[in-house]
Amino acid sequence: MSRAFALGGFSAGYAALQGLGLTSTAFAKDFAPPPRDLGQGRSVLVLGAGVAGLVTAYELERAGFSVTVVEARERVGGRNWTIRGGDTVETLDRPTQTAGFSKGLYFNAGPARLPSHHQGVLSYAKALDVPLEVEVNSSRSSLLQSDKAFGGKPIQQRQAVNDLRGGLSELLAKATRGGALDQDLTADDRQALLSFLKTYGDLDAGGAYKGSERSGYLTYPGAADQKGVARPPLPLRDLLADEALPYALFEDNILMQATMLEPTGGMDAIPKALAKALKTPPILGAEVTALRQTDKAAEVAVRDRRTGAARKLTADYLVVTLPLPILVKIASDLPAQVKTAIAGARYDNASKVAFDAPRFWEDQQIYGGLSFVGGETTLVWYPSAGFNQPRGLLVGAYTVMGAARAFQARSFDEQIALSRAAVDKLHPGHGKDLAAPLVIDWNRQAFNLGPWIHWEADGNDPAAYALLNRPQGRVFLSGAHLSQLPSWQEGGVAAARRTVGLIADRVRADRLAAPH
Repeated sequence: MSRAFALGGFSAGYAALQGLGLTSTAFAKDFAPPPRDLGQGRSVLVLGAGVAGLVTAYELERAGFSVTVVEARERVGGRNWTIRGGDTVETLDRPTQTAGFSKGLYFNAGPARLPSHHQGVLSYAKALDVPLEVEVNSSRSSLLQSDKAFGGKPIQQRQAVNDLRGGLSELLAKATRGGALDQDLTADDRQALLSFLKTYGDLDAGGAYKGSERSGYLTYPGAADQKGVARPPLPLRDLLADEALPYALFEDNILMQATMLEPTGGMDAIPKALAKALKTPPILGAEVTALRQTDKAAEVAVRDRRTGAARKLTADYLVVTLPLPILVKIASDLPAQVKTAIAGARYDNASKVAFDAPRFWEDQQIYGGLSFVGGETTLVWYPSAGFNQPRGLLVGAYTVMGAARAFQARSFDEQIALSRAAVDKLHPGHGKDLAAPLVIDWNRQAFNLGPWIHWEADGNDPAAYALLNRPQGRVFLSGAHLSQLPSWQEGGVAAARRTVGLIADRVRADRLAAPH
């Protein structure tokens, strides 16, 4: 992804960060649940048992509605998908894979972290007693690697961050002492700034940056007279030439806190808990083939994927959380402009490659976090659980946008080989240690056909987003793709809660319109 910064400038790189869910400032509003008896005598069909569908069903049941959730897969969670040893992974136009991970290891193929401010999804984890643990999202011991800087050798993120701070602080101190800021700062301001820069950049008495222990040691402090020897500083010019440098700002993004949260044992604990809490269990393995509405009801045709049996389900209202590339293939009587908006939606691309491996990265003091390598594979993601255990689940590639499109054009064998080579280049000699590879191409997952959508990019029409967020008679479209956080579970929660509110408004309106 660093290539996006190099070729397209900061705006392209920023868009790439958005693709990985690394940038956003929109958050869900507070949610006021409907009254407990509002839905008495009313029924709702919910299509899709992802987080949005399950939250919708959970809240509507609490408000007295009779709710039926329909899901084509044999599991709940949708994009929230945790894969364990022995699980089978089917991929369109690619071989079926069987996960060969060691006992106790798991791969969060979709969402894998929860920021502290995603209080919507975290509130359900709390209410449903889903245990959480720390997800180490950023480690200063992790690495940055670029072919265009430092001879292609990786550098520790702590050195990139702190040598950059030191170099920039020295420049700013020189400019301040040279009078370049006299028009902007008073004498007292200048003195306060210089004092701060000395601490911020670890400058010497003369205002120069000559290295810092913050950037790591050549020799660690030890016993007796073994003093710590700091690394020599990386030249600022070389740092600025490093196309991976923007990732040094990774943990400063509000969504990418250095420490985040994850459910113990796998992210799918959240949708499983939501499904278990429903009065009526979701209907699994039921593929929707058509939907329509009349003046009195919404109707859905489904086919049992195991037996082929068809049946029709009806309810007062219908909530559709299916990804738009799936919905476009389903026959419906939705208005023509709505069908056009659905058909025009362009989803991003995303892939992950996971390996079962001995924890060689811990020998380099890396305990969780991500290393950024650029190219088609983009990054390496280290596990946050099971420290000091023999083996761990290493994500050897997580790639989005154009890099993912190129990556997905390759065979599984080629994707695995590229990922192995990227890890070996980052951690020389350890590519051979990577076992049990498993590839997830989200654009080839049968009931997703893409990871997420960004309405302000990829040729999408923001007006279509506004249209699809409006109720269509008895039909309510919902899901993370209709939120300001399309690549996060919190987006699904926000969309679900909004939909619950819209249905509550519709029920009240129907009651007012009904003859007494």
